Amino acid sequence: MRDWLVRNRIVVGVVAMVLVVAGGVTYVVAEVGNQGKAAAEPGTASSTGVRFVDNGGGRNLVSTMDAAGNRTTGTMQCLRVYTAGGTTVCLRLTLPGAYEAAVFDSTGAQLRTVPLPGTPSRARVSASGKIVSWTVFVTGDSYLSPGGFSTRTGVLDLRSGTLTESLETFATSIDGAPDKRQNENYWGVTVATDDNTFYATLGSGDKTWLVKGDLRARTMVTVRQSAECPSLSPDQTRVAYKKRGGRLGTWQLFVLDLASGKEIELPGSDGVDDQAAWLTDSALAYAKVQQGGEPTIYESAADASGQPRVLVRGASSPSPVG
Repeated sequence: MRDWLVRNRIVVGVVAMVLVVAGGVTYVVAEVGNQGKAAAEPGTASSTGVRFVDNGGGRNLVSTMDAAGNRTTGTMQCLRVYTAGGTTVCLRLTLPGAYEAAVFDSTGAQLRTVPLPGTPSRARVSASGKIVSWTVFVTGDSYLSPGGFSTRTGVLDLRSGTLTESLETFATSIDGAPDKRQNENYWGVTVATDDNTFYATLGSGDKTWLVKGDLRARTMVTVRQSAECPSLSPDQTRVAYKKRGGRLGTWQLFVLDLASGKEIELPGSDGVDDQAAWLTDSALAYAKVQQGGEPTIYESAADASGQPRVLVRGASSPSPVG
């Protein structure tokens, strides 16, 4: 593959597939959706509570840690999880090689399931709990490499029941011109409090763009280049995302002020490969793999005022408790 974007997607997709199969075998025979809790164990105090996937033992149990650092292990199994507005989306394995998005309300009742066309990668719920989105890796769907990996992003409106299976059906403008490209991928949706405006990533060739979209109009326009996996702040004024930087070209986290266009780099975020989650207007959580292969969730100040600190070891897919 000639361009780095597709090479990277293939590598990440292969790693994700291996981890999913290895970690999800027990899921097939486990009871899912049980809201019971195990005994709490201590963790690192956070600015607020955080929900996450506990990767210990390959069980992928959805767990929580409160603001005092008390860690509680649950029994629901997910590969990616996100909670907001009383709604939880769980991207999970159903059978070997088969996945679905399961949506639950605040009581734990299952509202809907949607079959997924590939391996779970990203999950989000709007602040109101009404708009659910996900991104998966799809095998054999690459525009540039037969049999390669691409991404597909879906959006579910719980108010109307409308399911958008792929953002590729939306009309897109790149740098002000109607998009006529064929080799495109979209990933990493984040939805504004109006439950209509959203941001996502567009990748084509060796370029990525931050795009701003309209769910009702089914349109998107590019905002800036070199931004991936955006996450809109609770106050709607900033977008956090990863982009290539540093001496080794690794991903780092940045925060963009939407009004001024000023971008700041968050220190100590080198090597991040996640869609960061805003715990508060001033704190971000994200996962990255430590040396030795252990996924770990970190918390960083959104104003870049200090180094990140470890929140939860052996964990991934952070979200507010919601």
